[in-house]
Amino acid sequence: MNYRKLGNTDLKVSTICLGTMTWGEQNTQEEGFEQMNYALDQGVNFWDTAELYAVPPKAETFGHTETIIGNWFEKNKKRDKVILATKVAGPSRKYIRNGENSFVGKNLDEAINNSLRRLKTDYIDLYQLHWPERNVNNFGRLGYTHKENNWNKFEDVLDNLKKYIDSGKIRYVGLSNETPWGVMSYLKLSKDKDLPRMMSIQNPYSLLNRSYEVGLAEISIREKIGCLAYSPLASGYLSGKYRNGNYPKGSRIERDFDFWTRYRNPNVEKAVDEYYKISKKYALNFAQMSIKFCEVQDFVTSVIIGSTTMEQLKTDIESVKVKLDKEVIKEINEIQKIYPNPCP
Repeated sequence: MNYRKLGNTDLKVSTICLGTMTWGEQNTQEEGFEQMNYALDQGVNFWDTAELYAVPPKAETFGHTETIIGNWFEKNKKRDKVILATKVAGPSRKYIRNGENSFVGKNLDEAINNSLRRLKTDYIDLYQLHWPERNVNNFGRLGYTHKENNWNKFEDVLDNLKKYIDSGKIRYVGLSNETPWGVMSYLKLSKDKDLPRMMSIQNPYSLLNRSYEVGLAEISIREKIGCLAYSPLASGYLSGKYRNGNYPKGSRIERDFDFWTRYRNPNVEKAVDEYYKISKKYALNFAQMSIKFCEVQDFVTSVIIGSTTMEQLKTDIESVKVKLDKEVIKEINEIQKIYPNPCP
């Protein structure tokens, strides 16, 4: 396994991060336990979850994934072997604290303490803001139109988070689905006001969505706030299993077709087919090629994989052993020019 530093901390996280959002929806607790056991044995010491999970999000499965992880910690007594990341949901869903789930005050207090309770742990290594409180483009939306809403000042958010760092409930904080303006605003306040520093940015990054390279990549390198790349396989499209209009029974797209609309944009199938041809030309597993492309980027700290079967998990983790020659990278970049970011 390969390891990189998380932000400017002394924590070394595996470049493959165990994603967990299917546990409690597509996967049972027993299956989640099996994935955790295997991943840890393979040196995957970095796990990511969220209070919102399982996904697709719904009231009846809210918090289930954290509960499964907590049950594993209780059974195996290996909390100290894992660098654990979770997230607080931003405003939007009425079943989460009546939709008033802001990043300050009693809402934040309830979110953190409930996550700690479900996870059966005294501390969270990396606590992330799942998406901004303010109106921004994310989850595939384009065509930015400025529209103000009520959101807490970044200084107040950091000041509130500091209380939990000082108490030992949180070690470090990070961002998710954030913009370049948001990231730099947080970093400047941290420096100017001596407030907690954001250590990572969990945003989408894959062969079908390289928008992170515009703006955020430079910030990640210069400011030492690396990307935790989620959806490196674009919910399975970059494994090749949805080619030619196939939707395997039990797969994410087949189960929840209307939820994954960001991956059904024009040119997706054409781009996937061209990337698939590259993998075949160089005798590479398509999923492993797709994950490795993310891992080798200088601005990436870790790539978050999500598997519903042990076969998928083993394939994804084995991607760390793959080597992408310059010719492979060159051909991938040529396809990106023809079909730029079909799944932003």
